[in-house]
Amino acid sequence: MTTETQKKRKHAELRTNFAFLLPYVAMFTIFIVVPISVAIFLSLTNFNTIETPEFIGLTNYVNLLTQDDVFMQYVIPNTVIFALIVGPGGYVLGFLLAWVLAQLPKLPRTILALIFYSPSMTSGVAMTVVWRIIFSGNETGYVNGLLLRLGFITEPIVWTINADFILPIMILIGLWGSMGVGFLAMLAGVLNGDQELYEAAAIDGIKNRFQELIYITIPSMRPQMFFGAVMAIVGAFSNGLIGVQLTGANPVTGSYAGQLIVNHIDDYGFLRYEMGYAAAISVILLMMIYLFSYVAKQLFTD
Repeated sequence: MTTETQKKRKHAELRTNFAFLLPYVAMFTIFIVVPISVAIFLSLTNFNTIETPEFIGLTNYVNLLTQDDVFMQYVIPNTVIFALIVGPGGYVLGFLLAWVLAQLPKLPRTILALIFYSPSMTSGVAMTVVWRIIFSGNETGYVNGLLLRLGFITEPIVWTINADFILPIMILIGLWGSMGVGFLAMLAGVLNGDQELYEAAAIDGIKNRFQELIYITIPSMRPQMFFGAVMAIVGAFSNGLIGVQLTGANPVTGSYAGQLIVNHIDDYGFLRYEMGYAAAISVILLMMIYLFSYVAKQLFTD
């Protein structure tokens, strides 16, 4: 084969590779690069969605960090607490459920996986219908009714108005709805593990399922676990619907007790129409997600 023929074949292979990559590059550019670039640009402007954006530099960031008392006193602490509990908690719960389901026969495993996954698909409706009934502020609510019958309280508690209970209830609902695509990815990772590794481990002295989990299952499904970790981080930081659905208000009632960073973005972007300021908040949120995702990457990759 001549050198010229080799070059032509190599160029043909490169064109084929680029053809396969083009749809991904186009989608990534349209839905990731362009929105992030626009958000960064708008965060440096004063923009009310009607008039032409006015460039003001870093003023929005300065005001956000030095003058926005709600953001610094309520939004950041609430978001960090919610994310640090719902993110790792939902991740560990998802992995344990995936591992337990993998031990079951196919039919019950499929049914239970669908049951656990369904809240992540219908969480908005479920929060409105189910959780507001459970935490209803009168004696007909399930929690109030149970506590009244057990004698722990003498009168119903208005759960969704009391600032002491809003964030804990949001965390509970967040954990309940955290079995999303990350859970399915980890379930697939457990099910598709190389059985020869387990057979070899049994010969080498692995004696129980816990040892298999620690020494074989977890190390062999690091890509799925990394994907699940990233999805848990993104879901925990971007979940602002819970408080709004639970309390029926935006910003969340109860002295901003359940105000998360996504609610703050909605407040300034779609209620006050200060889109430049909302873009600055969204950039801060993006940086927080990137930071935690980077930490997860360091933990799960060599």
